[in-house]
Amino acid sequence: MNLIEKFPYIVIEGPIGCGKTTLAKKLADRFSVNLLLENAEANPFLSRFYQDAPRYALPTQLFFLFQRANQIRDLTQRDMFAEAQATIADFFLEKDPLFARLNLDDEEFALYRQIYQHMQLQTSTPDLVIYLQTPVDALEERIHQRNISYEQGIPREYLERLSNAYSEYFHSYDNSPLLIVNNEKLNITKEDALNTLVERIMQIRGRREFFNSNFD
Repeated sequence: MNLIEKFPYIVIEGPIGCGKTTLAKKLADRFSVNLLLENAEANPFLSRFYQDAPRYALPTQLFFLFQRANQIRDLTQRDMFAEAQATIADFFLEKDPLFARLNLDDEEFALYRQIYQHMQLQTSTPDLVIYLQTPVDALEERIHQRNISYEQGIPREYLERLSNAYSEYFHSYDNSPLLIVNNEKLNITKEDALNTLVERIMQIRGRREFFNSNFD
């Protein structure tokens, strides 16, 4: 049994700059499976959100909600009418309210919740969620290195709030088996580090497990 046979639907999550998209691509390439990526660049409000968050938080959040919902719906429909294809994704819809609560005021969040609940989304439960827990210093460094223009002005305070929100969310998450990865020194662009992570995933037996790596 390989990793995908054990976990046909894997979601990789974590805050901005943690490396979830890189890891998703690496695993999808290695196991030749469907890759489901969040397309942040398609959001026309995102760059304006980082310049003026109070003004653009709601349209930014709603765009992401509809985008993610459509991607998940398409995936679910493909599974209904054809043999289910193994999938690795760098997001899941359940985290959307996390960002909404972080970025919207009370009235906007109440509106968002109405829309979210009205959509009555039916989503597949991941067979495994990998949470890349990454220190804020490392997030800042990686955001700087990837040099996406609209991300360069993200305040450290926002990254700290986002990181805390993720930690709180996954502290009580129990919908799927969860592997919490200490991502500070895990350079998954290196083959030996990726091999070690894959080996650790194959060892998962419980609902909540942890992985600390010394790879640089």
